[in-house]
Amino acid sequence: MWLGKFLDLEDVRSKIKQEIFKKIKKNKLTPLEFTILEVIFNSNALSGYDIIQTLNKHFAGTWKAKSGTVYPILSKLQRNGFLNFKMVKSPIGPIRKIYSLTNAGEEILKLKVNKNFYDQLKFLENFIIELASIYVKSHPKQARKEIIDEVQTTLNESFERIKESIPSTLRFKAKCNNCGIEIGRKVAYCPFCGTSQTV
Repeated sequence: MWLGKFLDLEDVRSKIKQEIFKKIKKNKLTPLEFTILEVIFNSNALSGYDIIQTLNKHFAGTWKAKSGTVYPILSKLQRNGFLNFKMVKSPIGPIRKIYSLTNAGEEILKLKVNKNFYDQLKFLENFIIELASIYVKSHPKQARKEIIDEVQTTLNESFERIKESIPSTLRFKAKCNNCGIEIGRKVAYCPFCGTSQTV
């Protein structure tokens, strides 16, 4: 969530078992670092390529994730104790790094999200109201009634998609076509056996 410049980890340090947290070498995460941890958490394990694809889907054209930005962040998160990686042979290409969260990375993510969940929802609500107000006011006065109706319809459809997708992302995770292991979201290659997941 892009709520601030940095996400301070000091307030959660005392809540996490000392033996889990001792490998963490950084006290603050940038919003992009935190977003990358969220993406990996929701899919269990991902390649750098799949992380970039997921980020680009999330940002919906408002920002473009590139390998020159994401891979250095992944290396830094791994060095600082938030990520593990393993090498997996792809059946059609080279060996790839597959990233997953360390125990400390997972605990930090869960504590930060749980602590701020309702505040973040309120932030999103306020942001959508402000964005919609600017959009409506950018049109001529005579067209605003129609624009308001259009925005309300679009928001209703968006919120319905959000509500419908929450249980399905928790209950119906994708499984690898080859090894059958649960892999979370749609990915190009299974992070466990390396088999292509495209149909």
